[in-house]
Amino acid sequence: MRASGLRRWWGIVGSAAAAAGAAILLAAGPALAAEPAGGATVAAGAVEWVVADFAGRAGYPGIAVAITKGDRVLHVGGYGHDSSGAAVTATTPMPVASVSKSFTALAVLQLVEAGRVELDAPVRRYLPDFRVDDARGPRITVRELLNQTSGITDRTLREKSLPQPDSLEAAQQRARVATLATDPGTGYAYTNTNYHLAARLVEVVSGRPFADYLRDRVFGPAGMRSTVTIDQTPRDLPRQVAKGHLFAYGMTVPVAEPKRFVAGSDGVVSTARDLAQWLILQNRDGVAAGGARLVSASSIAAMHTPPNPHRSYGMGWERDDNGWARHNGVWFTYTASQLLLPSGHGIAVLGNSGVGLGNEGTDQLADALAELVTGGTPRVPAPVRLLVDLVLAGLTLVSVALGVRNLRRGGAWIRRFAGRPRWRPVLRLVPRLVPAGLLVALPGLLGSVVGGGRDVTFQQLTYYTPPLVGWTAVAAITNLSVAVTRIAALTRVRRAPVGDAAATETAPAELPAG
Repeated sequence: MRASGLRRWWGIVGSAAAAAGAAILLAAGPALAAEPAGGATVAAGAVEWVVADFAGRAGYPGIAVAITKGDRVLHVGGYGHDSSGAAVTATTPMPVASVSKSFTALAVLQLVEAGRVELDAPVRRYLPDFRVDDARGPRITVRELLNQTSGITDRTLREKSLPQPDSLEAAQQRARVATLATDPGTGYAYTNTNYHLAARLVEVVSGRPFADYLRDRVFGPAGMRSTVTIDQTPRDLPRQVAKGHLFAYGMTVPVAEPKRFVAGSDGVVSTARDLAQWLILQNRDGVAAGGARLVSASSIAAMHTPPNPHRSYGMGWERDDNGWARHNGVWFTYTASQLLLPSGHGIAVLGNSGVGLGNEGTDQLADALAELVTGGTPRVPAPVRLLVDLVLAGLTLVSVALGVRNLRRGGAWIRRFAGRPRWRPVLRLVPRLVPAGLLVALPGLLGSVVGGGRDVTFQQLTYYTPPLVGWTAVAAITNLSVAVTRIAALTRVRRAPVGDAAATETAPAELPAG
């Protein structure tokens, strides 16, 4: 098929998918809850269409959105449904994943302003039993934890592959096996471990459980009455939080989040209405909508600002190429985004489908809404997720077909190599081990190539991209089947008495057809 024909065909498929998704979300009702202040609003219909278009293309059954400007809530709304079939609304609790890091950073800076923590002091001043398996460990500072420059990485401490701790204290003890990839403060590497340690610091210095501290010193004063934080998934999720979804071959499948420790790094569960209050706090330089000051304007600026022009990560916030402050959050079953614009607008998005190959979360939707509220034309995101899965489905079918074909042609192969030196058929069969090796290496390979060095287990990989795991597994099984069948048949032929033609003649008939 020519490229133009392929583009035209895929455009039809993408448009149909978007239209179907929009129809589903619109039929479910927008569950719209606009909260204007001073008469300020955004066009609810325009927001609804942008959300529905994104949801249809990217495979999100339900999405919640908050839009603010300065101290005003312009719009909060929910669209679609959760995995139980209930409508998603502005008050539906959903995990915000790594957006949680900005809450942990604010908690640390509150202690800094109270004179109880110094950003450039060693972590061991506040956590005396903090250790890593590296002589440079005692030099790690509080600031370096928040800036993700401690030297700890997912490669030096595989935080997802190791046994998952039950508490922040246990997470700190687990970090004892970590080494450092770089000298503290010299290299950036995003890892949840830094924020597990930062949350533990809050817990020890304040003398209170981290969840209680956030509830009383952050969520409550900010007006976030429906927001909590948890330690471990799925064990600690509130019962009101429905299962999220994974995406495969154009279908969204309800599944529970795999077991992970998330306190301090990605454990906050919130609502669109509460996140509107969080955005207001950010745009009012640390003052909540109700008037409470949580931190100073200088602390807000420090969180939003990278430590030098060559980096993008501040403290729980990033600065992108547009100069926007943002942070996304990705679970395997939920995703989220928060975004602050120079215009004073704030945008938060919560989605009940997880990160996956061809879908890196809700940032595209946040960007489209940013274009909308600043008077631009929202860019329509490409339907890459479904295309990737369809390509992988095609490769899986090809692997099955080739496997069956090679099994059926085993007789000819055996006759060809029956009289050859043993190393010749073995050498020809070695490449058939490659798919099995690839299957074993897939978590590390995907973590390095796609995840930027992030750790991922094989189970989590099946959440991230079932079609890729499926294709690799099918290729491995079919190629191993061919190799084993041919070796077994060839061995029988070689062991047959010399001149026993029956063994050679019957060998092909003994081969399975698939």
